[in-house]
Amino acid sequence: MSHPDSLSCHIDRHLAQRAPGDGIVIALSGGLDSCLLLALANEAAQRHAVALRALHVHHGLQAAADDFEAHCRRLCAELEVALEVVRVTVEPDGHGPEAAAREARYAALIAHSEVHETIWLAQHANDQAETFLLSALRGSGVRGLAAMMSERQHAERRLQRPLLGFSRAELEAAARQRGLDWCEDPSNRHTGLDRNYLRHAVMAPLSARWPNAARALSRSAEWLGEADELLAELAAIDLAHVGGRAERLQRAGLMALSLPRQRLLIRYALDCRQLPHPPAARMAELLRQLAAARHDATPCIAWPGVEAHLWRGHLYLEAPPAPPFADWQREWDGVAPLMTPCGAVNVRLLSDNGTGCPGRLTVRPRCGGEHLRLAGRGRRDVKRVLQEAGVPPWRRAQVLVVYAGDEVVALLGPLALAATGWRLKQT
Repeated sequence: MSHPDSLSCHIDRHLAQRAPGDGIVIALSGGLDSCLLLALANEAAQRHAVALRALHVHHGLQAAADDFEAHCRRLCAELEVALEVVRVTVEPDGHGPEAAAREARYAALIAHSEVHETIWLAQHANDQAETFLLSALRGSGVRGLAAMMSERQHAERRLQRPLLGFSRAELEAAARQRGLDWCEDPSNRHTGLDRNYLRHAVMAPLSARWPNAARALSRSAEWLGEADELLAELAAIDLAHVGGRAERLQRAGLMALSLPRQRLLIRYALDCRQLPHPPAARMAELLRQLAAARHDATPCIAWPGVEAHLWRGHLYLEAPPAPPFADWQREWDGVAPLMTPCGAVNVRLLSDNGTGCPGRLTVRPRCGGEHLRLAGRGRRDVKRVLQEAGVPPWRRAQVLVVYAGDEVVALLGPLALAATGWRLKQT
């Protein structure tokens, strides 16, 4: 077991790694881990003149929630640390109450912190070991088995876990030596929850036989995290070789890779686009169709949150399009922000009539048969214009047509194009 003094040195080193001028926000639950982290961070912040505050998220999920808040208030008053209490409502999202509470907590931490603040979370080696085992029991790959990262970016915030290398026993010894009080979460005794079952029925006997079990499993997760970083570097190299665009992978280059690298590159491209990975069966079907499809075939493989289209020798990875909106229509002056079923349109449409004022415009979805007059090209069928511009077929339904009276003067959406005598300007 490490000497408690090593914790202070460790926190000092973590504090030194922050960006100059950054403050620290401690996610304070009232339990052992976060109370000790607050005490250690407060001492270090005073030594290094760093702005420090605490944030407590009140879920209201159990009767003891008010006791946790009261303890956090007492501790912060004693340490003279500013405390903000955020009350949240946990909405079950189909992944269980634990996951829903975790998402609500992270959302609150992000919403109530500033970009220049680093958020410190108090998970330790035992938490990491439990996460590793839960991931293994779900059949997770390298990313999942890497469990919790010691540092990551989330919604423009820097999240760090300074205690991840220390066991709960080490933290408890340090807290008791300091005479620190904390709250015990009564729900931790309920072995009906997966994590609690692992803690009491699996990790306890493992640690009795192998006292260093939690640290060892945590170290394995750390090695897997490093392996995941190396795989990401390999995937980035492969992405450059297949066109360098995560939303549009060259089929030939993708299929030239081994199957494991194909899967890796697709997952990496989805990560770049912040889209969910496919289940194993969907991934297998996607690769099978990519290998078997004729050069002119246009298969589409979908899973929740993603559509994967093969078209003109490229694999497109996209979020599902907005639902049909054929009856939608808006009046527009060409200047004011325009919200559409496909999102905001960030352009201005100006007329070359000498005033720049376009007058009254009408915006509605493309329905077919429209024509657009283009400089040097004359009157062109919009369908042909979209084909020549390489707009994929499934995106063409998202094209918006702008009319001045009965004349088509611009296209908006997947292709932004102005007719002769008109100009589009980004805002």
